[in-house]
Amino acid sequence: MGNYVGAIDLGTTSNRFIVFDKSGNIIGYDQKEHEQIFPKPGWVEHSPMEIWENTVEVIEKTLLKTNLTYKDIDSIGVTNQRETTVLWNKKSGKPYYNAIVWQCTRTDEICNDLAETYGQDRFREITGLPVATYFSGPKARWILDNVPDARKDAEKGEVLFGTIETWIIWHLTGGPGKGSHITDISNASRTMMMDLKTLSWDEDILKILGVPSQMLPKIVPSIDKNTWGTTTKNGPFKGSIPVCGALGDQQAALVGQTCFSKGEAKNTYGTGCFLLMNTGENIVASTHGLITTCGYQIRGEKPVYCLEGSIAIAGSLIQWLRDNLGIIKDAPEVEKLAKTVDDNGDVYIVPAFSGLFAPYWRSDARGVIAGLTRFANKGHIARAALESCGYQTKDIVESMTKDSGVTLKKLKVDGGMVVNNLMMQFQSDILNVPVVRPKVIETTALGAAYAAGLATGFWSGIEDLKKNWAEDRTFTPAMREYNRAELYSGWKKAIEKSLSWK
Repeated sequence: MGNYVGAIDLGTTSNRFIVFDKSGNIIGYDQKEHEQIFPKPGWVEHSPMEIWENTVEVIEKTLLKTNLTYKDIDSIGVTNQRETTVLWNKKSGKPYYNAIVWQCTRTDEICNDLAETYGQDRFREITGLPVATYFSGPKARWILDNVPDARKDAEKGEVLFGTIETWIIWHLTGGPGKGSHITDISNASRTMMMDLKTLSWDEDILKILGVPSQMLPKIVPSIDKNTWGTTTKNGPFKGSIPVCGALGDQQAALVGQTCFSKGEAKNTYGTGCFLLMNTGENIVASTHGLITTCGYQIRGEKPVYCLEGSIAIAGSLIQWLRDNLGIIKDAPEVEKLAKTVDDNGDVYIVPAFSGLFAPYWRSDARGVIAGLTRFANKGHIARAALESCGYQTKDIVESMTKDSGVTLKKLKVDGGMVVNNLMMQFQSDILNVPVVRPKVIETTALGAAYAAGLATGFWSGIEDLKKNWAEDRTFTPAMREYNRAELYSGWKKAIEKSLSWK
């Protein structure tokens, strides 16, 4: 057994490989961004081959930096941007098309037809999900319908479907002729094709979507004592390491934050923003715009479920300020700029670049900047951008309280944006609850490492992981109720302006 666990973190904007020790400390890592491809307004793609090549590169560079070999690594866990869809040929390993990213809205016609024919909530009882462009099933259908040879080859059993972790695990464990074609329950529950109760593909939904069952991966537990295969000598590790842990990025953050008790919640501020609440072994149906999803499953145990609020645009709004508007040179500068003003100057940004996700589920919404006057300056724009994450999270928390009957006592936070103290203080103020930031904010990668290390016995159990968690700072509310209500009322007005644009 090696002394470390490796986590492959396949994010929306970059790939990372991080090595953790038994205490959950980072020993070394490397990171590389991949291209964001926007062929049309609302369309978002990635190159699957670039993602695999970058994964190889970050693994090799991390091992070089840390002077480690495959013999030092106990096991590998994988976490990934969810819903992003790849179809590839099982013999050649060549993708039929670019990966269609979770943010992409090209499947709106498919989803509108499904919603008109069957109702937007037709599959919710089975899958926990509304019909929406967010999920993988309609994306797979789009590729089958629009890419030459894809459907013909799929009917012949020559096509493999997967989200990004499936694609990378297949390559890691040998690729054509050898690779393990699997997906864990947390990722499978995001396809709109899996039955939450049976944890298996639903044949009726597959027929309605026109997705052949033979192209789908085997659904496995997230934390799996039965390894899915090992890394290969000709791969980036140059040797054999068990691959036995996988979690969608938000579920990985839940595990990394050790939210193992019913009612515990975490919010991750990354490209998007995702709030998950552990509901235990109970499947809690949402009637307030949230989704029901699988949290994680340890082999031999019952699955743990969650309520989730998904926000499409969070950190990517700051990227937009940098890359499209040029009002900041790098992401950390946004806090400094926002601090040049005392408040938002009545400016609100609704970042509905690809529609609104929870709790609205409106693909017809588009981004707006509302409340502009001659008084407004770039400081107000920066502040409004940061505050939009806080307001969107408040929308989710209100829905979660109604659905679960659990009032949030505190919110654990993680992700790259939580180093922004101004934003975290505003989050606490607008929610009126303490916001707790951990010492290790890379909880997504840590959760993937935990999944693999729990499977092999590197960590003996959940109590081991809880001992690793440590608080960095707690932000406590310091806003008057009157101000809180007034600001949130302005946000609701701005939301109204963003709707029915398309």
